[in-house]
Amino acid sequence: MFIILIVGAFCYLKGIITKDGTKQLSSFALNIINPVLIFMSYQSKYDKSLVHGLLWSFLLSAISYAVTILLTYVLIRKKTPDLAVERVSSIYSNCAFMCIPLINGIYGSEGVLYLTAYLTFFNVLIWTHGLMTMKGERDFSSLVKALISPSVIAVVVGLICYLTNIRLPKVPATALQYIADMNTPIAMVIAGATAAQTNVLKALQNRRIYYVSLCKLIILPVAGFLAAWILNPPPIVLMTVTIAAACPAATMCTMFAVNLDKDPKTASEIFTVTTILSAVTLPLITIFADRITYHI
Repeated sequence: MFIILIVGAFCYLKGIITKDGTKQLSSFALNIINPVLIFMSYQSKYDKSLVHGLLWSFLLSAISYAVTILLTYVLIRKKTPDLAVERVSSIYSNCAFMCIPLINGIYGSEGVLYLTAYLTFFNVLIWTHGLMTMKGERDFSSLVKALISPSVIAVVVGLICYLTNIRLPKVPATALQYIADMNTPIAMVIAGATAAQTNVLKALQNRRIYYVSLCKLIILPVAGFLAAWILNPPPIVLMTVTIAAACPAATMCTMFAVNLDKDPKTASEIFTVTTILSAVTLPLITIFADRITYHI
């Protein structure tokens, strides 16, 4: 996956992919590929145990976000112009672009099914809590936009089809699966192209970003994992939510910063550094969680 990320960075640096092209690819991935992948994860035979796991996933996702949001206000409270950017970047993961291909590769469609619960919370919270934090004011009108986002609609439609045992005919199902399979390469190309737009060397010299990265990539996901682990949930559900929380900062944070004029440079640097460091931290968090989940 990180080789594809490097290819994406190379393509941007060589002008094969432009800044506008990156935005268009991001829009295509967010509005078409991700929703299709989510929907197709529900196109499996009804299994009561999977529904049970999905309910667990909603519970663990709620716990993970609650712990993360509360701890962020404790760990990141230095009064700087970048406070909102640092908090939002620490709370919200790149769970759509990076986590879906990761979970799909490790746990298959069952893992993606459980991940949809986390994605639902992500879409609702980032368009409400995340946007209000960046703005510095309350704006509950964003909730409507969150609830009608393509990913949330895909969850609702997919869940209805799953519970009513509605399956697509072979031809459209095959076509949609081809689109769903595009997620991993496209997501990594986008991540690489986005990272290449930042002065990486300068970002790596910013000590403050290392602290934010420590919170985002290690402290917060471990805290969320431990809070959920004590409930003794199904292992695959716990691992899915933990991996989602341990992913680098969301690209949405940079998009918000650009639109709201909240120092997009800092948001982009946090995204880039956390993406680079996650090549080391994400496997470590996964191993740590796996050892505790399956061996204790």
